[in-house]
Amino acid sequence: MVFEKVKAILVEQFGDTTALTEETRIHDDLGADSMDVVDLIMSIEEEFHIEVQDEDIEKITTIGDLVTFIEERA
Repeated sequence: MVFEKVKAILVEQFGDTTALTEETRIHDDLGADSMDVVDLIMSIEEEFHIEVQDEDIEKITTIGDLVTFIEERA
């Protein structure tokens, strides 16, 4: 369920991302720059009512990392 919500946020932000998997890399595969990541994190914080620290952002490289991060805090 978390993956589906994250996927919906990514589709809204990046457009058609039908091939998303937990192994999809946010920077390399989606082409996210630093502003895209800030927007993504803000959307994640709002959707899941969590706070993401700067040092945590650096550890999140794939969608799976992001899902795991959310599941551990939500």
